[in-house]
Amino acid sequence: MNTKQRENTKTKKRIAVIRVRGRVRIRRDIEDTMNLMNLTRVNHCIVIDNRTQYRGMIRKINDHVTWGEINDEMLEKLLGKRGRIEGNIKVTDNYVRKNTKFKSVKEFSEKFMKFESELKDIPKLKPVFRLRPPSRGYERKGIKKPYSVGGVLGYRGDGINELLEKMV
Repeated sequence: MNTKQRENTKTKKRIAVIRVRGRVRIRRDIEDTMNLMNLTRVNHCIVIDNRTQYRGMIRKINDHVTWGEINDEMLEKLLGKRGRIEGNIKVTDNYVRKNTKFKSVKEFSEKFMKFESELKDIPKLKPVFRLRPPSRGYERKGIKKPYSVGGVLGYRGDGINELLEKMV
């Protein structure tokens, strides 16, 4: 079985990636990878799919970001509250209805999660979501330890939705 067949047999998922650590004492190649993914500042978030190219990039920047599978409700809330169009204008149901084939942000997010649409389908939508620092802070061990031992960094699965809830 070649890699394309293996990739097609896996379930497709949407992944939210949040930059947690800043740029002090960061290697050049890691900073370049973060710039390619539009994670230029702390608390910036992107939503991508789980193809092998993105997984390789995430593996490279794993010590500076946290990531996991995002669900439908969280994506809708993220688009509604933190989605921005050029000129720092919020994404509203009116804008989506006028400029796309979708009737609302909720309908768009459902289609997006089923891989029937992409973020590019909303014209002038910025690909990055600027989040606030989490209310009540990060986990107990801080931003220098992996999630598996009580910190923030690395893969957290569905736990990303709880963190996004605190940051939206």
